[in-house]
Amino acid sequence: MSQDLNRQTSQSLDFKDQWINVLKKLNNEYGNEIFNSWIKNIKIQSQEGEVIFFTVPTRFIRDWITSHYLDKIIFFLNTENPDIKRVKINIDNSLSSNTHQIENNLDSTKPFSLNFNNNDDWPLDERFTFEKFIVGPSNELAFASAKRLSLSEKFEFNPLYLYGGVGLGKTHLLHSIAWKTKENNPEIKVLYLSAERFMFQFIKSLRQKDTMAFKQKFRSVDVFILDDIQFMIGKLSTQEEFFHTFNSLLDLNKKVIISCDRAPSDLKGFDERIKSRLSGGLVADILPASFDLRYSILKKKSEELVARSNTSFKLSDDVLVFLAKTIVTNVRELEGALNKVFTFSNILGKEIDVELTKSVLKDLLRSSNRRITIDEIQNKVSNYYNLKIEDMTSSRRIRSFARPRQVAMYLSKKLTTRSLPEIGRKFGGRDHTTVIHAVKKIEQLKIENSKFDEDINLITQIITSA
Repeated sequence: MSQDLNRQTSQSLDFKDQWINVLKKLNNEYGNEIFNSWIKNIKIQSQEGEVIFFTVPTRFIRDWITSHYLDKIIFFLNTENPDIKRVKINIDNSLSSNTHQIENNLDSTKPFSLNFNNNDDWPLDERFTFEKFIVGPSNELAFASAKRLSLSEKFEFNPLYLYGGVGLGKTHLLHSIAWKTKENNPEIKVLYLSAERFMFQFIKSLRQKDTMAFKQKFRSVDVFILDDIQFMIGKLSTQEEFFHTFNSLLDLNKKVIISCDRAPSDLKGFDERIKSRLSGGLVADILPASFDLRYSILKKKSEELVARSNTSFKLSDDVLVFLAKTIVTNVRELEGALNKVFTFSNILGKEIDVELTKSVLKDLLRSSNRRITIDEIQNKVSNYYNLKIEDMTSSRRIRSFARPRQVAMYLSKKLTTRSLPEIGRKFGGRDHTTVIHAVKKIEQLKIENSKFDEDINLITQIITSA
């Protein structure tokens, strides 16, 4: 009995430590302003298996966190504890805003990694340097261009535009540019931030009627680095301000580095003037890693894990080869699998073979072998309801079109790893709030109508068994 209690207490403490680590990452990801306004409101409630329960003070805060930050919260939780798959946020009106039970353990007024500018700007991750970036044929041009830019006073190709899928190393290279640039010349003013934070600060300046300070801040830097510009799709006023900032920096021969998940020509819903100027510099894509590169990454990361854990134990080469051959989607998922296997091995205190690795990663391997796409979901749902595929993206709102469209949005959220904005874009450029509404509506109808629930289950089986 006492052993069980001690084990539960240990697990609780472990989870608190994990949540503190997640909060640090979220603060690094979004900055102090967003962190203090929204994320600090989250309070730990409980953990039940693969589900974490949180509470927040109001419905508005819950909806805002769900639509803007939930995907990243789940991702960071999963990197700390791979068994965590879902998050549920409940409302507790007794809570006061901006307080939670571990606030005393977290000084959110200070950045968790070096920040080159001031507390309002973007902190950088000390892990993301050129020395720790593993190069292969799929990312060689992007790496060489990024390093050359950071080492030279003037870069002949401006801007540098890096694009590629999720988890392939774009953000790593952007951080590396900032680190190396400041290392060579500490006097240079470098600003790194995400497109979402650019939008946040722009909207804030409008509300405070202080756009001149906003313009001065972003147009006075020597190196401007913007991550994930695709989040500006459809945000016309933000694009307009970015265009003028962008032009001003280029005219002053300042370095501009942009990352995106697609090529400039594929930025639908983007100002043509911006697309043209983005294409006018050096455009370098990052392709999915080859087997050799995946193996090299695993080898190096495995050695780092051994060094950090202060143990002589290491994963066998057979296991590393198996992981490199099996997990081909992105580097982030590859590293997550390695962390889980290594942790499991350390707990057992012995090496594990390929068969045991398969057992440890059975859920991940199943999803890797069967990667469902939004296009596939749209096709299956259209066929089920006897609609044209174009009806999934049309603006028509009559129920015979709208309900199947909501079903497809709901299944896209449940069966893929795509974010809410990504799902919305695949359905005719709709806003992420439309996707949230669709998910809630379908969940409600499943509860209220057993026949409808059977339909959803049947469509799900059709998709997953294809």
